[in-house]
Amino acid sequence: MARRRDALNPPDMTIVEKLMHMNWFFVLLLALTASVGVAMLYSAASGDFYPWAQRHIVRFGVGLVLLIVVALVDIRFWLKHAYTLYAGVLLLLIGVEVMGTVGMGAQRWIDLGYVTVQPSELMKIALVLALARYFHGVSLDDVGHISKLVIPIFLIVAPTGLVLRQPDLGTALMLAMGGGVILFAAGVRIWVFLGVGVSAIAMMPVAWQFLHDYQKQRVLTFLNPENDPLGAGYHIIQSKIALGSGGVFGKGFLEGTQSHLHFLPEMQTDFIFTMLAEEFGMVGGIALLALYTVILIYSFVFAIVCGSQFGRLVAVGVTATFFLYVFINIAMVMGLIPVVGVPLPLISYGGTAMLTLLTGFGLLLGVHVHKDVFLGRLSTGEE
Repeated sequence: MARRRDALNPPDMTIVEKLMHMNWFFVLLLALTASVGVAMLYSAASGDFYPWAQRHIVRFGVGLVLLIVVALVDIRFWLKHAYTLYAGVLLLLIGVEVMGTVGMGAQRWIDLGYVTVQPSELMKIALVLALARYFHGVSLDDVGHISKLVIPIFLIVAPTGLVLRQPDLGTALMLAMGGGVILFAAGVRIWVFLGVGVSAIAMMPVAWQFLHDYQKQRVLTFLNPENDPLGAGYHIIQSKIALGSGGVFGKGFLEGTQSHLHFLPEMQTDFIFTMLAEEFGMVGGIALLALYTVILIYSFVFAIVCGSQFGRLVAVGVTATFFLYVFINIAMVMGLIPVVGVPLPLISYGGTAMLTLLTGFGLLLGVHVHKDVFLGRLSTGEE
């Protein structure tokens, strides 16, 4: 067994070797996307780097350093400590219930003195690591047994329920859907997902009763935004006007009327894609989507070429999380789904989401750097 392990697992790489194996073009893609965010935040402040663009640059710089550090850490460290990291973030989520800071009508943050942390964002990465760790120790045949799904379902349901209580429906949905993608990639049978889907549809009338009033209003506004054009429907109506007014090539940088005349709400966060489409038109919107698509393609390739189940599932989980950010935000501002407050990745203003994404991309690059590292099943005592 030792001889086989040595053949499959090459000697540990030095820091320099890891840096040489890192895909720097992928890092360049992330930097290019973040630079689009800087430009749009500069425009949102009417041609001023303060307050949003300047902080966006600093946060991306800090996040970039964090990305490189995470990518250089041996993948076996993340495998060994995945459950510990998950438990720590879950405790932070429980701490939000006890001593969380209230902001914008929701209790989602913990004030640690020097920094304010949003544990629900951290859980997006912690959940990926925990689920990947679990299925790394389960054979494909065992995945088909319903008894083997009790633990991963609990890993998903526990933080999702806590996030729903904050309340934060958007993040809760991302946790549930991201976890579902990892279950599917791990080989969970399709009939399980069909059963969950049918049960969810059947429970909708009951779940409706537990939604907060503002959440119900968002759903009703999604179905008929013109019913209250100056109230609940105002945001999405103005967003659609801005999207349509941009036309094919847009009105020009710093020339968006909906945003600069302050008709467009939250243009630096949730509705920043709308501002981009107004200033750069359909061409600008498609260009950004093309950039996101290239990032997704590279991410899937990293998952495919990884030699370990743990690394493969981590890459799939991070990729799914990134895709959900993009899809939910753009579909939201176009009126295709209700408004749930999910930022546009690397573009919208926001520190915790930025650092969470770059940590995830650090794991993704780390999976690629360590793609040839052999990982035995921890359940059999092999590492």
